[in-house]
Amino acid sequence: MKRLNGVHLSHRKHTEDHLTELFPTPKSVQIPMQMHIGAPCKPLVKIGDYVTVGQKIGEPLGEFSVPIHSSVSGTVTEIVDFRAPNGSLIPSLVIVSDGEQAFCPDLAPPEIHSKEDLVAAARESGCVGLGGAGFPTHIKLAAKQPIDTLVINAAECEPFITSDCRQIMEFPEDIIQGIQLVMKHLHIKSCRIGIEENKPAAIKRLADCCRNLEHIEVRVLPALYPQGAEKVIVYHTTGRIVPEGKLTADVGVLVLNVSTCAFLYQYTQTGIPLTQRRVTVDGDAVGRPCNLMVHIGTSIRDILAYAQYDPDQVKQLMLGGPMMGVSLPSPDMPLCKQHNAVLAFTKTKQIIPTACIRCGKCMDACPMNLMPMELERAYRAKDSGALEEYRLHLCISCGCCSFVCPAKRPLTESMLLAKNFLLDSAKKGESKE
Repeated sequence: MKRLNGVHLSHRKHTEDHLTELFPTPKSVQIPMQMHIGAPCKPLVKIGDYVTVGQKIGEPLGEFSVPIHSSVSGTVTEIVDFRAPNGSLIPSLVIVSDGEQAFCPDLAPPEIHSKEDLVAAARESGCVGLGGAGFPTHIKLAAKQPIDTLVINAAECEPFITSDCRQIMEFPEDIIQGIQLVMKHLHIKSCRIGIEENKPAAIKRLADCCRNLEHIEVRVLPALYPQGAEKVIVYHTTGRIVPEGKLTADVGVLVLNVSTCAFLYQYTQTGIPLTQRRVTVDGDAVGRPCNLMVHIGTSIRDILAYAQYDPDQVKQLMLGGPMMGVSLPSPDMPLCKQHNAVLAFTKTKQIIPTACIRCGKCMDACPMNLMPMELERAYRAKDSGALEEYRLHLCISCGCCSFVCPAKRPLTESMLLAKNFLLDSAKKGESKE
């Protein structure tokens, strides 16, 4: 089978063999009311209220929203505006911990007897994709199209990040139980676990767990970025192509991140919602690279301090991997559900773009077979027709084009700006009508 395009990266999995450490209960947390792609939640508590671990503190207001729960027990001291990395202002609750970590008395494992029960439980748990996208899991599980194949994304193709790998090494049984849970209630016939070949210990661990399970298969994939992109991993594990404008469900496939699948099973056993997540802390400004299980809302500064970073040496901070992650102006922001890595570096590259030399390397690297240099030119010309003609909507913002460009053109950034330009243009057109 022909492989989709991509780029070879230096993976730098320094923490692959580092056991996950439990991060100490923070003195306070700041919990934004939006950690998913849908509308922000409505705060359910006010200043002065006492809350417990797992207590619902944010009520979802739309179909794509999920509840938000407290990760500590303590007192709500402030409700402030939090500026997200994308620039939007989101209400957030500041909770000062009492150090007791008292659990909400209403927590109980959900009863799952049907697909509808599983969808409702996934939403009530506050579950979003733990691979970094923040897409609400219950929306995927509720697909109306018949699904015959479950694809588990264990590729973890970004440099540095090893949080999914540690999930596999430490709790593989939870992954398998989660797979069987989803397959049973969604009536899915087979499962393919996609994992890159540069993780031999994790591959063996999964293969051992699946040895006697004929409907679950481990597919070893080339270490080629962006192997973990949804459409890419679907093609490389099943051979199916997701058509333009369609979802993976339209070709009978459901894709779940490996850690998301494990959490779903854990929730059905404990009733404890998504209040913690595993995160990799790395970079050359970090004295002790590690994998940590961290309370949602913990300050990035506190996480870095635990990993013995030198704040005077830090030139660049990132949430997520260096290819698709978000650069931070300050460590004074909270860890959210969708964040799987915190990276700190002592150097930052000052990139000075030059004129496009028409070499075509960006086309050769693009997994979606787009023409990034033409899309950039169309954006600079504000040519919405050309942006649509060159299929901007297929861009997955993986960063491959910018990575290989010898002229250092800001191709990926141009794609993101172009998408916003088309969205704004569409809104203006609607308002005129």
